Amino acid sequence: MKLSKLIEDYYSSYEYKQLRDETKVQYKYFLNIMKNTQAEGKSLCQYTVEKITTKMAKTAYNEWCEKGISMANHIISTTRIVFNHGVREELCLLNPFANVRRRTAERRKAIWSRDDVQKLLSVAYSDFSTRNIGLIAHMAYEWCQRLGDMRLLTWDSINFVEQNVHIEQSKRRAEVFLPIEDDLFSMLVQQHEDFGFQPYVAPRPYAIKGEYRPYTLHKLPLFGRELMERAGISRELRLSDLRRTGTTEMVEAGVGIGQIMSVTGHANPQSVKPYIKNTLKSADYALTQRKIHDKSITSAAKESV
Repeated sequence: MKLSKLIEDYYSSYEYKQLRDETKVQYKYFLNIMKNTQAEGKSLCQYTVEKITTKMAKTAYNEWCEKGISMANHIISTTRIVFNHGVREELCLLNPFANVRRRTAERRKAIWSRDDVQKLLSVAYSDFSTRNIGLIAHMAYEWCQRLGDMRLLTWDSINFVEQNVHIEQSKRRAEVFLPIEDDLFSMLVQQHEDFGFQPYVAPRPYAIKGEYRPYTLHKLPLFGRELMERAGISRELRLSDLRRTGTTEMVEAGVGIGQIMSVTGHANPQSVKPYIKNTLKSADYALTQRKIHDKSITSAAKESV
């Protein structure tokens, strides 16, 4: 059986049909990259599954890593799902990607300054063609959410009467309920006047074949980088860093881990620990709170005498 046929069989499976729509789109995107990867002179989709070796799988993975370890790990994880489906259905005997060791991506630490955030939004909102990218970035920063979830956010998630938003995160399906601060709310009201006729809060600004569609996983970072360059933002920063930036700001403000988790949707306090950094702001807050506590104890002791 050709690899392309195995992928098609997986797409017709119950397992695939039970996935959320956005997950299906992501899987297809990763599998398209995989099957078009060259191995020993031709693309993987041209091989029968029995002819794809672990050595070929390792070579393909290394090639994907050159474009980013995180992306490579998404591709290989999705590929393993397809081959495991093939093994279960007796369409192939082995999963050649099963023994490929995945690399660990270095944890990013980059944080945006508030000035950089404002520069980006000022440039984005001044041009209709970039306004929706700016809104995606604005929501990701303000609500400490992933870009992918903001990319696919729909109008039925926003309560204009109560001024809040309900988000079901795609990664773990965690649900968060968040207030919308006034500046962002004003922007969303204007956005609804312009784009409320279709389901997405921030789709691509021009219709494709009469349909307004969300930015793809591939196009959003490309358009985002172009916008960042226009705004004079360092190339060391990424739009995806905005979630980390907002979360770090909550930590520096002394917000408790439980409250942070209610915003970010994390289920485990350990997941929040990477955001806790030894910064001057957090140290100043801690020492100031200590002094306030010491003064209150001293004052209470004097009053009791």
